[in-house]
Amino acid sequence: MSLTAHEILIRPVISEKSMDESQRGKYTFLIRGDVSKIQVEAAVEEIFKVKVTAVNVLTTKSKAKRGGMRRSRIAGYTTPMRKAIVTLAPGQKIEFFEAV
Repeated sequence: MSLTAHEILIRPVISEKSMDESQRGKYTFLIRGDVSKIQVEAAVEEIFKVKVTAVNVLTTKSKAKRGGMRRSRIAGYTTPMRKAIVTLAPGQKIEFFEAV
């Protein structure tokens, strides 16, 4: 199955840590669970027209969360995610993150 670049990258991760890292040329994206680093690199280069030097991928597993008012032992679970931290070549940046 061939995926387009927009299907590989689900959305950017907007958090304090990811915004601090974007100043250093590292950008964080939420990605599909079945894609590789090579596919992520190609998708970022195609969408944002930048040169990628490194891609690090991490997977978070779901955790049990307790309910607030329910008094139950386990009220639900967090969503499992897969994130990619993309490092760009020196001097390049993604304009989308600069506007946030």
